[in-house]
Amino acid sequence: MEHINVFGKSDYTTENLQLFRDVDDVRNLLSSCPVVKVSAGETVSDSSSRGGQLFIVLRGALDVEPTAQSGGDSTASRILPGECVGELSVLDEETNPSVIVAVQQTDLLIIEADRLWKMIEESNGVARNLLRLLSFRVRAANAQLRRRQKVGEFYRQLSTLDGLTGLHNRAWLDQHLPALIADAHAESKPLSVVMIDLDHFKQFNDTYGHVAGDEALKAASRVLNNALRPADFAARYGGEELIVILPESSQSAGVRVANRLCERLQQMAVFADMRKPLPHITASFGVAGLQPQQDARALVSSADAALYRAKEAGRNRVAEAN
Repeated sequence: MEHINVFGKSDYTTENLQLFRDVDDVRNLLSSCPVVKVSAGETVSDSSSRGGQLFIVLRGALDVEPTAQSGGDSTASRILPGECVGELSVLDEETNPSVIVAVQQTDLLIIEADRLWKMIEESNGVARNLLRLLSFRVRAANAQLRRRQKVGEFYRQLSTLDGLTGLHNRAWLDQHLPALIADAHAESKPLSVVMIDLDHFKQFNDTYGHVAGDEALKAASRVLNNALRPADFAARYGGEELIVILPESSQSAGVRVANRLCERLQQMAVFADMRKPLPHITASFGVAGLQPQQDARALVSSADAALYRAKEAGRNRVAEAN
């Protein structure tokens, strides 16, 4: 980093400097502030550098690269001529939590903390512009936080969705079904679950192949999603087994839903180019309503027992818990 002159004796343009926009007598304010020349790739400031310095780019450009300690994402911010960086380190007297690197040969105006505070005291324009810059920083930080939250929510949702069917997965079920049951008990409201198993699915896979089997699972999942209320939930329990959760629905209401799903699955077309649905893609259903003091494991076991009876009775039908 080479010291080249003082700003007061230089020919740099001042009207494009954000911090001094519409400020009178800028050159006198900056007469004691040095300008340095920084080579491309040279580090201007890092976590070991002392704080309390404001850097204004006169020519060239800087990249501000967040560190792990700063809590930011990995995207560098580009500082162009007229823009500044480091104002927060001046105000809170802490070291800058980012690494500042010259992108190309860059001329920097450096303002020490005590000098900047004196400028703020002497010039309302500098104080106003600094507040504007800080407001922009806060807005940008908030926008970045919202983006990170949205990305985090996106990946959180991906982790609880089944990659093939798009339904909730077993991890989601294990986490949310107990909570839904607890709410139903606390509010004395009904809740029912429907266990679903695609009939003779192994035979379908052996006949048409596993790709076709995947298509059948996806088609069955679409039937569920299209037939359920917004308040209902569908999940892939495992393999060709699916489960539907019906909040505020009694066992008899669950049986009605299961019968509707059974009929729609019989009409399901697995392949888009088929003129008629495959008649052997059917499912068996077991329905159980939540009983007093019953937990998630017991409720699912009751629905599973009903599903077994539906299979034993010939499949492609609905059975309910005793």
